[in-house]
Amino acid sequence: MDGFVFKDKYDVSDLRLIVKALRSENGCPWDKVQTHKTLRKDMIEEAYEVAEAIDCESVPMLREELGDVLLQVVFHSDIEEDAGNFDLDEVADEVCKKLITRHPHVFGELKLDTADEVLENWDKIKKETKEQSYTDTLNAVPRVFPALMRAQKIGKRAGRAGMDHESVEDALSSLQSEVDEAREAIKSGGNIEEELGDVLFACVNVIRKCGFDAEEALTAATDKFVKRFAKVEEMVRQNGADMKSLSIDELDLCWDKAKNN
Repeated sequence: MDGFVFKDKYDVSDLRLIVKALRSENGCPWDKVQTHKTLRKDMIEEAYEVAEAIDCESVPMLREELGDVLLQVVFHSDIEEDAGNFDLDEVADEVCKKLITRHPHVFGELKLDTADEVLENWDKIKKETKEQSYTDTLNAVPRVFPALMRAQKIGKRAGRAGMDHESVEDALSSLQSEVDEAREAIKSGGNIEEELGDVLFACVNVIRKCGFDAEEALTAATDKFVKRFAKVEEMVRQNGADMKSLSIDELDLCWDKAKNN
């Protein structure tokens, strides 16, 4: 491209210029037609790939995936700059001001000694600066979040208003009540989906009250299921059979063996 300077090492300002070049009149046919909506899925996927890199504890992978997220930020900002609404500098300005405002213990005189105190004060400032009611804070949790993540955040925020179980035991009792209601709905043909949803929400509350993350807990449980399933399949295969040829009772016996090995 005319006027483009190739370098041995680029920085964020270069990324900004490259995106502008890609979206220019003589740029890339694909990049020129992208919108916030067409890129929405890409932003979500890139965020998940960063999470995967963190889980893999891969520094090179993390560097690459963070770059992909940064590209999304620059790209979306450039779209808005062309529309005359805001640019990347204004995005940076807003988050800088937010960080300064919400860290008075660093940029002000307030004294906070623990991470819990910091989080509590952060939430207080956030609620005040946004002039939110408690219900507003619940509605502010995006509906596009994974369901378990959203449920946990909403449960936590409801707790700040005093609406929460006092103990894990109370949360477990609520879960048992929801299971009983789901069982009755299945038996009577009632609103089964709604009742099962209540069971899931109650499960999330138990996990949250125990101090764990529901999304991570289910991910670990799913991974464990896949590993045990693989052991069962291997047992069956070594016996010269196919899983589909066995009864559920026979498969359960194999499952118990896999579970105890």
